[in-house]
Amino acid sequence: MVVLAWFGEDIGAMIGLIDRALALNPSFARGWYLSGLLRIWAGQSDRAIEDMQTSLRLSPRGRMGQPLTVMGLAYFFEGKFDEAAAKLLLFIHDDPGFLTSYRALAACYAHMGRLKEARAIVARLRTITSEIVPSNLVYRNAEHRELFLSRLRLAADETGINQKKG
Repeated sequence: MVVLAWFGEDIGAMIGLIDRALALNPSFARGWYLSGLLRIWAGQSDRAIEDMQTSLRLSPRGRMGQPLTVMGLAYFFEGKFDEAAAKLLLFIHDDPGFLTSYRALAACYAHMGRLKEARAIVARLRTITSEIVPSNLVYRNAEHRELFLSRLRLAADETGINQKKG
């Protein structure tokens, strides 16, 4: 179901399937994680946070996926940038190879006006990948997508503001 949602299928239908699974088994930690992931993609950041918290509560040691990154993104989309940065930093410390965490943290810092730190995160990201601003995003909420991309471009200095004229 996550694969179908990633490739543009009806995310509402995918959320319906995971809701049904959770109704049958409310102790399904991975199901709560998947629900939170789908909900961040669908633009339901408040529900994504709740679902991630439930997943972590049900399985505090056997973590799956990137719950702290999903929570960081959800806080970012809700405008809670300090909470977002804290979650994203924790996840980067635990898994320094996950690109989305770096991108989200750079966007978060840029939004907070902490451009020096945002650009330092982008510099770290450049050691992992050449694609700083991704060409495909799964966020269905246009405002969320634009907030993320505009701040990431600012952090990556791809806005044209600081580019020298030749």
